[in-house]
Amino acid sequence: MSITATELKANLGKYLSLAASEDIFITQYGKVIAKLTSPYQNRMETAKSLFGILPQTMTLEEVREERLNEA
Repeated sequence: MSITATELKANLGKYLSLAASEDIFITQYGKVIAKLTSPYQNRMETAKSLFGILPQTMTLEEVREERLNEA
């Protein structure tokens, strides 16, 4: 969703509630100047995207070792 800075000032509470479920881009003079977003939403999406990525046969230590050897 994209709104103007004036609209944000007039209805701040409404947009704070909406930011919990979607990103809100704030514009001024037709240019995006800020993004209002939930600090928890991105973490949850990242965690969900990583689920199942590691093979079931590897231990946590093996994964760490493999990661360090790649650097």
